[in-house]
Amino acid sequence: MATAGKRAGSRKGTRAPRQLRPRLLALALAVTAAVVAWGYLVYAAIDFGTAARDGDSGSWAFLALASVGAVACLFVGLLLVARLLRELGITTAPTGVAPDGSGAEDLEPAAPRPPGGRRAAR
Repeated sequence: MATAGKRAGSRKGTRAPRQLRPRLLALALAVTAAVVAWGYLVYAAIDFGTAARDGDSGSWAFLALASVGAVACLFVGLLLVARLLRELGITTAPTGVAPDGSGAEDLEPAAPRPPGGRRAAR
């Protein structure tokens, strides 16, 4: 027997069907590519460093380039992970930043809360 009243019934809504989101797939593939490139460049930097210590003076330049490239790939990978987490809804935009991403801080600060909470404000 179902009860009548304003709180009767199921509280859960229907779930939306899962869909393939191409933007998330592209971000995941980009993160994977950046991490794989980082790993390859670290391996190459180690190899160039070994060759440079053995006396090949031209390997020092390749070591420097591979190191800078590895740092750049890791940085891009971390940025893409942050964007992926934001797209998934795990993180949110920082406060004080415009929602359109323009960086303009035209948002008004929240009004100060009255001391004592809602009950004291009555």
